Amino acid sequence: MEEIMNEEMLLTQEGYDKIVAEHEELVSVKRAEVAARIKEAISYGDISENAEYDSAKNEQAELEERIHELEEIMRKAKIVQEEDMKGDTVNIGLKVTVKDLDTGDKEVFSIVGATESDPFNGKISTESSVGKALIGKKKNETVAIEVPDGIINYKIMKIEK
Repeated sequence: MEEIMNEEMLLTQEGYDKIVAEHEELVSVKRAEVAARIKEAISYGDISENAEYDSAKNEQAELEERIHELEEIMRKAKIVQEEDMKGDTVNIGLKVTVKDLDTGDKEVFSIVGATESDPFNGKISTESSVGKALIGKKKNETVAIEVPDGIINYKIMKIEK
């Protein structure tokens, strides 16, 4: 997580909104729940051997760390505007349909910032090897991408919002 702290982070509006919603939930709801668990655990008496207290304190530490991460992301966020998403060149916020030239398979990727990445649902980061290779390319261009399993050869079939 440290590497994200020093640079601006590209996010779609949807990705930014999800981060803000998670932050609001953690601050307004989860903090109070954890504080109540700590208070309840303290009421059991001796906290030196109190598993509930230790568990609640650990949860509180993790919660505060996540809140801090989200605040850093919101502070560094640069939301990619709709007008920056021209449909003729692969860029963040756009969907790109590619054809694997070796297998003939087609895949659709949504290009997103690192914090929104979810490769199992087709959301690939601008920082991934596939994302980096596709950024800036146009329809009908071919791209050879080095991945752990070898080289993938894609042809860009369609770029859309």
